[in-house]
Amino acid sequence: MEIRLEPGLAAKVEQLSAETGRPAGELVEDAFAGYFAEIAEIRQMLDSRYDDTVSGRARPIPGDEAYRILKERALARRKSA
Repeated sequence: MEIRLEPGLAAKVEQLSAETGRPAGELVEDAFAGYFAEIAEIRQMLDSRYDDTVSGRARPIPGDEAYRILKERALARRKSA
């Protein structure tokens, strides 16, 4: 398989390859493997949360309420920092 990277990204891969001594192809393979593992984990989490909502084990929060909660948490973090 052949993958084409935009020049800036290809330069970063080559630089990391030179710094670590690892082949560029190996770095790209590791990046793809990590990406796909993360996507699978996210998919599993979303499926689980969906199942919890459908079964009634979890209660959905309206968007405006969720936004308010997140905003309050962010303000509390800023105050404690």
